[in-house]
Amino acid sequence: MIRSRFGTLRGLVRLALSYPQYGLGLSAVHAVDPARVRRLVFLCQGNICRSAFADIVARRAGLNVASYGLSTDDGRPAHGPAIEAARALGYDLSLHQARDINGYEPMDGDLILAMEVRQLHRLAVDPRLARVPRTLLGLWAQPAMPHLHDPYGLDDRYMAQCLRRIEGAVKKLISAFPGAAFSSSSASDRAVPDQYPSG
Repeated sequence: MIRSRFGTLRGLVRLALSYPQYGLGLSAVHAVDPARVRRLVFLCQGNICRSAFADIVARRAGLNVASYGLSTDDGRPAHGPAIEAARALGYDLSLHQARDINGYEPMDGDLILAMEVRQLHRLAVDPRLARVPRTLLGLWAQPAMPHLHDPYGLDDRYMAQCLRRIEGAVKKLISAFPGAAFSSSSASDRAVPDQYPSG
């Protein structure tokens, strides 16, 4: 059950720890007024499974999005099992090309949605990205799951489970951040200014 629902025992432990981290304000979430959000930026480790899938689901829903990996090679294709699991859900990941976070140019109105608390902590200590609003995608899952464990190389059943959770969470972002819809987004090219408070 652990392998199919949580990936590994480590995944279950990290999920269990993520609830008090988030509840006690230790998750490095940097909130922003939802009305100010104009683009959703999905982030995971390699941008070949979780954030890649979130990206394609959100694009189909008409949202202004981007996705990156904290440690990846630009142009890397999506993970094969992720492509297969996405196909089973009706999405085509076969043309995805990973992008490393070093190529990310923050824009006014960005909200970064990471998969794990430790990813938010990395952003919080990066001088270039520390002031960009950030949160956890899994907070929109049902039930809320502040930790969406990396399915790379794990059981195919967990890959499918993880992508289903991501799909459900992304669909909730449509109503949570209406300003990120293409119809209402100006998609500004301006860099992040000083109006984002530090913290």
